Amino acid sequence: MTTSQPQSPLPAHLDPNTYPRTHNPTKNIHLTLTYTPLDANIYLAQTSSPAAGANILFLGTTRDTFEGRPVSQLSYTCYPPLALKTLTDIAEAAIERHGLIGVSIAHRMGIVPIGEASIAIAVSAGHRGAAWRGGEEVLENCKERAEIWKREEFVDGGMEWRANADRDAEGKLVSGSS
Repeated sequence: MTTSQPQSPLPAHLDPNTYPRTHNPTKNIHLTLTYTPLDANIYLAQTSSPAAGANILFLGTTRDTFEGRPVSQLSYTCYPPLALKTLTDIAEAAIERHGLIGVSIAHRMGIVPIGEASIAIAVSAGHRGAAWRGGEEVLENCKERAEIWKREEFVDGGMEWRANADRDAEGKLVSGSS
């Protein structure tokens, strides 16, 4: 007869049940790491304000191919304490640089099927120029700096781990990346 050992609980910083964990009401920053589908309406509502004349939303979704190879799904992982710290730094810098009224960054962890969103960025500002520039800056900095990694899983059974910083906004390989 086999006796199973009791499972020790995950430390809070690794337990997905403790997400989302970061909200700074003073700066209107909302950060979410979640294993559930992303809801764009939530992120827009978090950043909207009577003072905002512009509300921008970006959703990054799973494509069905990568460089001509059929993709079955993506899978994301991260080290939450470090990723949340980096996302906070990115949001605060964008607010400072562009005068944003609110920033929401949500990233899905685990498996993300074809057509579903893996990242949502919502920003608000008094005017559209600041909102567009700020939103794009937040997204590009998330891709470049956040400690979030993806595994592309292909229909043929193969898979590859990728850092988001490996590709630019046009999908081209960044020099020095492998």
